[in-house]
Amino acid sequence: MPDIPDIVVKETISMKDGRTIIIETGKLAKQADGAVLVREKNTMLLATVVVSKEIKNDTHFLPLTVDYREKYSAGGKIPGGFIKREGRPSDEEILTMRLVDRVLRPTFPDSFKKEIQVMISLLSYDKTVLPDGLAGLAASTALSVAGIPFNGPISEIRIIRLNGKFIINPSLDQLNKADIDLIVGASNHSIIMIEGEMKEIKENEFLETVITAHKAIKPQIEAQIRLIDKLSKNQQQIFFFDDQKYIDSFQENKILKKELFLFSYEKIEKIYQNFTNKKTRSIQEKIVLNDFKNKFLTEEKIEKKKAIIDQFFEEIKKKITRNLVLKKGVRLDGRTNKQIRSIYSFVNYLPGVHGSALFSRGETQSLTTVTLGSSLDANKIDNVIMENQEKFYLHYNFPPFSTGEIRSIRGVSRREVGHGNLAQRALKNIIPNNPYTIRVVSDILESNGSSSMATVCAASLALMDAGIPIKNPVSGIAMGLFMENGKKVIMSDIIGEEDHFGDLDFKITGTKCGMTACQMDVKTMQGVTYDILNQILIQALEGRIFILKKMLETLPRYRKKMKPHAPKIYTLSIPKDFIGSVIGPGGKIIQEIQSCTDTNILIEEKGNLGYIEILGKNDEKIKKAINRIQQIAFVPELGKVYQAKVKSIKDFGAFVEISKGVEGLLHISEIGWKRLNKIEEELHVGDIIDVKFMGMDEKNKKMKLSRKVLLPRPGKKNE
Repeated sequence: MPDIPDIVVKETISMKDGRTIIIETGKLAKQADGAVLVREKNTMLLATVVVSKEIKNDTHFLPLTVDYREKYSAGGKIPGGFIKREGRPSDEEILTMRLVDRVLRPTFPDSFKKEIQVMISLLSYDKTVLPDGLAGLAASTALSVAGIPFNGPISEIRIIRLNGKFIINPSLDQLNKADIDLIVGASNHSIIMIEGEMKEIKENEFLETVITAHKAIKPQIEAQIRLIDKLSKNQQQIFFFDDQKYIDSFQENKILKKELFLFSYEKIEKIYQNFTNKKTRSIQEKIVLNDFKNKFLTEEKIEKKKAIIDQFFEEIKKKITRNLVLKKGVRLDGRTNKQIRSIYSFVNYLPGVHGSALFSRGETQSLTTVTLGSSLDANKIDNVIMENQEKFYLHYNFPPFSTGEIRSIRGVSRREVGHGNLAQRALKNIIPNNPYTIRVVSDILESNGSSSMATVCAASLALMDAGIPIKNPVSGIAMGLFMENGKKVIMSDIIGEEDHFGDLDFKITGTKCGMTACQMDVKTMQGVTYDILNQILIQALEGRIFILKKMLETLPRYRKKMKPHAPKIYTLSIPKDFIGSVIGPGGKIIQEIQSCTDTNILIEEKGNLGYIEILGKNDEKIKKAINRIQQIAFVPELGKVYQAKVKSIKDFGAFVEISKGVEGLLHISEIGWKRLNKIEEELHVGDIIDVKFMGMDEKNKKMKLSRKVLLPRPGKKNE
């Protein structure tokens, strides 16, 4: 039987700077429901989609999984470590998964209950094109090829500003020099997702960047539409909800939903208008739900319908919350739409650490610590895209007790990685150049919205408490939006339900000078206009400055001195020829210096120099270590006068020590102006004399020293 030839369908996206992106389907992974190859230069991504054939009635959320992996072979590398194969995803891969998931998830209809798995693989990496800016395009095209009913196509791009100019899908080198770095996801009509960091820019600059990004996204969406049009209908798989069991279940559930609505709506509405705290509100909600189950359902039906009852109950709570906000102007905690929750904070809360802060805003609380270390403590990143050492990094922990829950702890969640990364990006550009490695850890002790923004505030205070001279303290705020029938309400400092039931979650951080990071997710395909986006930015600025002033009431500026128990780091450089002398045979000398001075000493060769980092807690002992190293690596300065000790005398001159362990020959002709028959006529062992360093002898590479030039010449008057 002859092989059936591949039917490859391609589309080309032309970019304004002359580059092109090619999307194609039909050649690779043909047993997947949808498979697309995306290529820009030599960076190639394969995105595949598989959809379950069964409907998952037992879930009340979209069963979507997005996975992104980078093959080491794509960059011509072999994985490091003992196991020579790709393992669990790196933080960088997890962050890309989140970016794609967040832009895709709101595009699916609520009725879609089939499990979807999107897998994206980096097959080839060109160092001039970062792959994360292409991942959203690849995933959306694969979904479109599979014929899955979602409100797409969509796309994502990475946009930076470098020297005042915008660049789409930049290289890593360009990225490192940019003052704006955003990943923007959008449909043809609206912005869906934004994430990135900035170097204290103004709100109008941010908005200009987003508008420019949206213009660049539209041609990518149009190319996807053209690609789908080229595919014949029999190549596209359409997933309709034609399952009879689903239809029967839907009719049964419709009655159940009506009964639950009639029983609980007014009760929940009354609870919400009492403006109780989150814990009390949650307990009262559970009582209402349990009363309904006990009154109307058998134990068997409760067990069978648990997931769908929970879903319907969430829908009722959502409807009540939205009605209160949009029709009555009432928030669940009684605040106005611009009002910030009560704030209190403390620094030096944990006296044994290098820096600490406790920051509480409403029912959200972060306990954040700062630990100072040496270069050995840097966070080493070694993946397909980059090899780097982060000397500032932030870790975010979200334990189950922070929301009053019990759940298994199985490592760090994707959410914790994402929130920690957002807070780190918010702060990284205000950290000054310094010799320390700085690790910040935020433990969320209580959460009801905006825990990542509480982390940013707590981390700023903890850094100042540690004595780090940060450029400007950073505050953060989470903004919300409710829209319906032409009416909109923008809310500052949203709580959990306002995030969950609202149409937008927009986290913004910044200093008094400008924005430093953001993360925006739109929950509805209705999208936001540029005008609404601008209004949110203006209201957020007002809230950020208010929070910042509250923070500065606790600690107005960074401490002038570090804590007594914090490590001190001193750096110096020596000629690389002396590195071996400082280390000594088998490390004997450097180990002896460390032992005698209670310090840790690191040496790294860079070019013609050896860079030395000395870490300790006692200034006097650190100075002692510095002196020992400077003595070993002594390099005399041309023309400088040194106080020298005569160590030995020979017929041709005297050997003198100008620094500990550093001896040079003072030739008999350079001892004085008078001709000497014997050295002892002028010098003796142990004498202390002044000598001048005249340079190095080009022939024998020895020091040239002179005492004579410092003495008055016979027959000439002293001036």
